[in-house]
Amino acid sequence: MKPFSIPRVASLPFLEQQSIFLFVPFVQFVIKKYNTAMTFEMILTLGILAFAIIFFVTEWLRVDVVALIVVITLMVTNLLTPTEAIAGFSSTIVLTIASLFVIGGAILQTGLAASIGRQILKVAGGGQTSLMIAVMLTVAILSAFMSDTGTVAVLLPAVISMAASVQLSPSKLLIPLSFGALLGGSTTLIGTPPNLIVSDLLSENGMQPFQFFDYAPLGILLVVVGILFMVTLGKRMLPDRTREKGLLRFETPEEIAERYRLPDNLYRLRVRAASTLVGKSIAEGEFGARFNVNILEIRRKPEAKTMVKLGETRLIWQADKAKGLKPSAETTFQPDDLLIVQGTASGISHLAASWNLGVQPAKRSDEQAISNEEVGIAEVLLPQRSRLVGKTLSELSFGRIYRLTVLGIQRPSEGESLNLKATPLRFGDTLLVQGSWKNILALRQKRRDFVVMGHPEAMQGPPQRAKAPLAGLILLAMLLSMVGEFMPLTTSSMLAALLMILTGCLSIDEAYNVIDWKSIVLVAGMLPMSAALDKVGLVALIAENLTTILGALNPIWIVGGLFLVTSLFTQVLSNTATAVLIAPLALAIGQNLGIQPHALLMSVAVAASMAFASPVASPVNTLVMGAGNYRFSDYIKLGAPLILIAMVITMLVLPLLFPF
Repeated sequence: MKPFSIPRVASLPFLEQQSIFLFVPFVQFVIKKYNTAMTFEMILTLGILAFAIIFFVTEWLRVDVVALIVVITLMVTNLLTPTEAIAGFSSTIVLTIASLFVIGGAILQTGLAASIGRQILKVAGGGQTSLMIAVMLTVAILSAFMSDTGTVAVLLPAVISMAASVQLSPSKLLIPLSFGALLGGSTTLIGTPPNLIVSDLLSENGMQPFQFFDYAPLGILLVVVGILFMVTLGKRMLPDRTREKGLLRFETPEEIAERYRLPDNLYRLRVRAASTLVGKSIAEGEFGARFNVNILEIRRKPEAKTMVKLGETRLIWQADKAKGLKPSAETTFQPDDLLIVQGTASGISHLAASWNLGVQPAKRSDEQAISNEEVGIAEVLLPQRSRLVGKTLSELSFGRIYRLTVLGIQRPSEGESLNLKATPLRFGDTLLVQGSWKNILALRQKRRDFVVMGHPEAMQGPPQRAKAPLAGLILLAMLLSMVGEFMPLTTSSMLAALLMILTGCLSIDEAYNVIDWKSIVLVAGMLPMSAALDKVGLVALIAENLTTILGALNPIWIVGGLFLVTSLFTQVLSNTATAVLIAPLALAIGQNLGIQPHALLMSVAVAASMAFASPVASPVNTLVMGAGNYRFSDYIKLGAPLILIAMVITMLVLPLLFPF
């Protein structure tokens, strides 16, 4: 294991350098300016906050680990009692977010989201403008009710396929897809965690919380303006990288198989009775490790059964059709097993000679072993921050951990085939994986490490697709309950999540898998940080001084100032952490000025979703970066103007919705 080391600040990306240079002087300024009024507890709390922010920005440690360090440090230093420090893990907001992950996972798992997206996208014509409008509207509508990351992951293959069909560069559509998801999250109470956080803060302080569609007037206006911006100015600023090799096109499994020439590399191997392979497991056979050969299917004759026995005479029945088995590391070989394998001619010859196997040419029907309703192939892209980068497949134990076989590695800069065992993986590599569709789809939950391309959800068997209408009814019932306020938000979301599991829209194991536990721990761990800032008096102290400075200004400018600060923080921190830190400050400013804080808090929530100016500001930006072959500057060029436009609209609209 590599020893932990802290990299030099100068080696960090530009935006992260600027963030550290912004936060550290900010802490120094606060300590210097308010030193006479600050207690030791205040300085200690501010130091813990500075530690958290620096590690969030640099990612020297995972964000959930940092959040746990914050919780434990607050307890060890007695800034919070153990009960206060772990209160975030039982918070209604944490339970609601976890439930929404399960609901979103069921919508994805049943194919409901993909079906809705494809139906809406069908109405678009072949022009860039109409496609851009359809893409942004579709993703905005879906993101209003489910995870924006999950929505983009589902629609990404469809959008690239559409672009290819009309001979348009995907780079013209993928940033609009990402921005549309972020804008759509600002339209409803459950669209994004910051919306829930500020509403919960109002409720905790005895004020009227935001209702389900309170965000809709401003959010819908921002969606419309965002679309208008993208089809006018943004359309011209979007890069066109059609001819660059990094551009990828999603294909059907059959097209992928033909491109990799998999049918040409199929063979049949017969396990002879005298073969030394009999009784050994697939792992012991070392097909991949020694011979670079992959077993796609094992066809085994069923055992003979005695139907009737009369004395010494027996009537034996045996099925003629061989049974197809999914290979696993533990599967043991039996005499007369027929193996459908894929590999080079030399590898097959070496394998057959080593284990005394019979070699036969593949038949046309054997191609079904590559892809069918149960198993198939897909291309998987490695994003920039993937933990697989720099390691070989052998070092990763890829097949054992992910239960998938890598049939090939495609690297844009290299035309020849790469050694599957010894080649260190790079950012932008595409792995051709083969295995069950369930295991291929499981890679979608590991969004930091993989971007699954194509339409694997469309290849699953009919039982899951049959659950899509039921998932839609449960989702609709939850939304009606929230809008009609028939039961609390947490109750509605938890009940809907439970119904998704009980009705088989997804299993309990799948429910655990679809929850982004890193985000859950982050929220639960940072809520006590907000409580500590308030308990030691820092929120009141800073708010009091800001109130003195801003008191003479029109509250509209306070809305704009909070929007600007929040949007800057959210480019380098998660939108959730940003909302947790800034929302209490906005509430205190509103209370000190004697104005209703709803406009200030909504400004913070909406600004936290405006993560347009950096590819690492939001997972949706990272998802489309590789597929669209974007550069860091593309996000700044398009995102910065859109943030400023959103700020102006927020300043003009919020005072009308929530008068001061």
